[in-house]
Amino acid sequence: MKGMGNMMKQAQKLQKKMLKLQEELAEKTVEASAGGGMVKVVANGKQQIKLIHIEKEVVDPDDVEMLQDLIVAAVNDALTKSQDMVSSEMSKLTGGLNIPGMM
Repeated sequence: MKGMGNMMKQAQKLQKKMLKLQEELAEKTVEASAGGGMVKVVANGKQQIKLIHIEKEVVDPDDVEMLQDLIVAAVNDALTKSQDMVSSEMSKLTGGLNIPGMM
């Protein structure tokens, strides 16, 4: 029974560390761009878009579809980078263990 108690304590410590890490990741950001930097997107570690910056030169009323494509590409890249950042930080904390429901 003593071993089970230690395991529970370790699990609780890990859970506290993970909650703290999640709070820290919410403050960390990644940036992605498309169209040679014409569209930039910043996302945080909670996979939330924090900023979209569009250069004036890429805004063409006759080609809205191109702008939409650039925005989608930049957003998807930012979200992928954010997910990679979270996975990397979580694996540092868990030692590479795959713990379902923790990410």
